[in-house]
Amino acid sequence: AAVEKNIPSKDAAKTIIAEGFYVTPGLVDIHVHVYAGTGIRDAYNGDNSVYPDGFTFRSCVTTVADAGSSGWRNFPDFKDRVIDRSKTRVLAFLNIVGSGMGPYPTEQNTKDMNATAAAAMVKKFPGVIVGIKTAHFEDPEWTAVDRAIEAGTAANVPVVVDFGVFRPERPYQELVTKKMRRGDISTHMYIDYIPMLDADGKVRPYLFEAKKRGVIFDVGHGGGSFDFRQAYPAVHQGFV
Repeated sequence: AAVEKNIPSKDAAKTIIAEGFYVTPGLVDIHVHVYAGTGIRDAYNGDNSVYPDGFTFRSCVTTVADAGSSGWRNFPDFKDRVIDRSKTRVLAFLNIVGSGMGPYPTEQNTKDMNATAAAAMVKKFPGVIVGIKTAHFEDPEWTAVDRAIEAGTAANVPVVVDFGVFRPERPYQELVTKKMRRGDISTHMYIDYIPMLDADGKVRPYLFEAKKRGVIFDVGHGGGSFDFRQAYPAVHQGFV
């Protein structure tokens, strides 16, 4: 392979006239759900997921990261069923819940949030499992976040947090300014219920403080989890 201003066509197996187009390396989508084919209804470890090859290449995406569809109990099945059979390069954030993102109330089961088992699975598949995920937790305790960070710390990988139901007992501000570590990811950053803007429409200072701490904010939206009333003023004020 070569990247040069001019490459003789005789040296190429195939020549494509790309004048007027942008030429870029394959894009990476870090938030997808592709654990398809299990037949489980109303679940991201089932029918809510789609196979990656059906949407990636047509969008110039060559690598995706599944955002917590599988947990330590069913990751081997996900790997065999999807990762190993896809032309797309598929990485994974492992759900802190052992059975992954199953039908409600699967992700509320704190008894299945095993940090030790999750970390062990990450270590078993280095370079394929690239982090830990917690999502959709409703209770007022910090259990899901704490277990995910415990697993991420033990396996030396980042944690993705989809904060779930926002509760006053566990404020979002505390999550991003105290709980999360450098390199951890808060996803769905422009969703409507994040306390992002003050009464004057200004981005709250704690969010810029969190970015300075090294917390990464991920847009993470497909058909939802996005509100222009949040995104437009935030982008124009530099919170991107």
